[in-house]
Amino acid sequence: QLQLVESGGGLVQPGGSLRLSCAASGFTLGYSAIGWFRQAPGKEREGVSCITNSPRTTYYVDSVKGRFTISRDNAKNTVYLQMNSLRPEDTAVYYCAARWTNSACTLREAAYDLWGQGTQVTVSS
Repeated sequence: QLQLVESGGGLVQPGGSLRLSCAASGFTLGYSAIGWFRQAPGKEREGVSCITNSPRTTYYVDSVKGRFTISRDNAKNTVYLQMNSLRPEDTAVYYCAARWTNSACTLREAAYDLWGQGTQVTVSS
């Protein structure tokens, strides 16, 4: 069964950090571009970051540049999103998604073929 499972979400104070993980099962994640998306209450889902494999390219939406870092460990079949200097506006359900191609890094949702179930991130004092 092809599956993506996110973990690492939780409650953190403003300025704090979290590392989200996206673990793949049933397929080799190294052949896929991976994206992170988020959906805040009452808002549409938005793209946050993406990463390809070879060549390894990354992309970040402006609101997280300099604060978030996406990385991948193909040996562990896992992609990570390190989130630093978190703000209340980062509060959302975070999803990872996989494309059945490594050709490009995109935050266009329709380009992704498999989605995880999401993990809640709450930034609040």
